Amino acid sequence: MLHGVVGRDEGGRDVAVRSIGPVWDGNEVWLITAVAATFAAFPAWYATMLSGFYPLILVVLVALILRGVSFEFRAHAPGERSRRFWDGALTWGSLVVPLGLGIVLGGLLGGVPIDPRQEFVGGLGDLFRPYAVAAGVTVTLICLLHGAAFLALRTTGDLRLRALRVGRILGPIVALVVLAFVAWTRVVSGPGVLLSVVELGAVLAAVAAAALVRSGRDGAAFAATSATMAAVVVSIFTELYPRVMVSSLGAANDLTVTGSAASPYALRVMTVVLVVLLPVVLGYQGWTYHVFRKRLSGAPGDGDGDEPGPPPRTAAAGPDSGAGRRIEPAPASSSPRAMTRLAWLLLAWVVARLIARFMAALTPAAPGAVGAGAERHGQRSTGSGGRRRCS
Repeated sequence: MLHGVVGRDEGGRDVAVRSIGPVWDGNEVWLITAVAATFAAFPAWYATMLSGFYPLILVVLVALILRGVSFEFRAHAPGERSRRFWDGALTWGSLVVPLGLGIVLGGLLGGVPIDPRQEFVGGLGDLFRPYAVAAGVTVTLICLLHGAAFLALRTTGDLRLRALRVGRILGPIVALVVLAFVAWTRVVSGPGVLLSVVELGAVLAAVAAAALVRSGRDGAAFAATSATMAAVVVSIFTELYPRVMVSSLGAANDLTVTGSAASPYALRVMTVVLVVLLPVVLGYQGWTYHVFRKRLSGAPGDGDGDEPGPPPRTAAAGPDSGAGRRIEPAPASSSPRAMTRLAWLLLAWVVARLIARFMAALTPAAPGAVGAGAERHGQRSTGSGGRRRCS
């Protein structure tokens, strides 16, 4: 959203886009994983939520697609007009995604028309109630501050200064909006106006983010904006619990955790898969952030970081070669890459075996098999007793 504001020229905009190049697609995968996990663990909630919020979710999906293709098409745009079009598509696509997801989150607690059959019976206007719109605006503003902190962390020079300037403007606004939103969340949920621990943590994280951006502590500011986003989302779900979706037609029609959950066996399998795979995915994504941790600058020839590479080697002057002849570096060996692939294959094999063992342990024995085993055991006992009596 901020690449057109922070990057005043074409080079600055390119650097701003390159700063999220290695991580943006991995972040979107988490959205797909969340939807798939909801379908597997809470099928009733999945059916009601996606059917009710279908127009919003469709717009969010279109924005995600438009945002994804904009990264490639703007890099290969034939002219200035085409590049400006894809810059605008990238900006608006990035703006619509947090706004739409925030409205969906706010609608879960703010309430939408759900009948006793757990079916959405409202219209498009029911999705844009004041609290839901406030949730969308809050999430969008936090994302803007988060993006400014990220650009300040990943860039240098004028780009970093402009990112800090934008963050210093947004910081106090975000802190006030988060305070107002969590107070509204408390009122909507019913317990009162006193903030819970999570909601108080969201306010403190927002205030800390504003202060850290103003002081220029880029890494701490990025962590504080991340904590603010997480705390705001968690505060919605803590006020929801034990519900997962509120009906505006009456509390009797609310969707609850127990009423919309899948079978216990499916939940146990999902838990095993989560415990096994989540550390692997988090470790891989953390390693990605570590590899691409260097700051970017708009200076020509900097490549992916500000640190200059080693100078090219030149051949020594000799009778058969010209002085100063450039020697191309030898191609890197492919053995480290092959070893990395082998390690990942071995890890995948180990994870698959562990999942298979856990699923076999969780699978209940068939009643027929248990009866047959007991019958065979009884026959063996009767036979041995007969032999003992004969002896």
